Amino acid sequence: MTHQTVLVTGAGGGIGSAVAEAFAGDGWRTVLCGRSEAELESTAEAVSAAGGTPVVHPVDVRDEDGVFDALLETVPETLDVLLPAAAVMPHAPGERPLQAEDYEDVRAVLDTNVYGLFAVIREALQFMDPDGRVLVPSGAVARDPKPGMGAYAPSKAAAEALARGFAVDVDQTVGIVDPGIVATDLTGGAGRDPADVAELFRWAALECPPEELDGEIVGLREWKRATR
Repeated sequence: MTHQTVLVTGAGGGIGSAVAEAFAGDGWRTVLCGRSEAELESTAEAVSAAGGTPVVHPVDVRDEDGVFDALLETVPETLDVLLPAAAVMPHAPGERPLQAEDYEDVRAVLDTNVYGLFAVIREALQFMDPDGRVLVPSGAVARDPKPGMGAYAPSKAAAEALARGFAVDVDQTVGIVDPGIVATDLTGGAGRDPADVAELFRWAALECPPEELDGEIVGLREWKRATR
């Protein structure tokens, strides 16, 4: 039984819940954060059934004080792995060109996907030893925008820039994990099953050499090549 702790934001569904369940198989203490307590409880049931120790703590990543309080209340000693997976896109992929974005929606996207990401990483680092790891989920849209993605694509580009910035400034390993297109609410259900890419994140957290992850992007190709 491990005494390690992973904290996942956006743990109520999609990649967040799938990765939480993947860590559960090793008996990790799994801190589940998100806005919907009901969705977090559903993930907690799956984590518990898989052998993990779930801890549910609703939090809005845009509230830095709430993020710090969540960490203070749920991390008993040190945080080993952080997966800041909380993200929003207020419209379906491909449906809104950037020039047609509503100001309110742009603010909501940047507040969660960029400011919220910054707040979660900054506060979590205080609870991590130097060998801790931060895995920032992203996708090719951050580097190769597609039509109609609105503010979401720029927000993911900013998320990758934040990951690189932290990587050069802190002792912990901060990397970007690109699982390709995954079937979540953000993609309208199109793409790979989140469970099929959860092991990619687990590999990035536990096995990927730190020099290959820190400030870099690892994805399906690197994972398959390392584990085949």
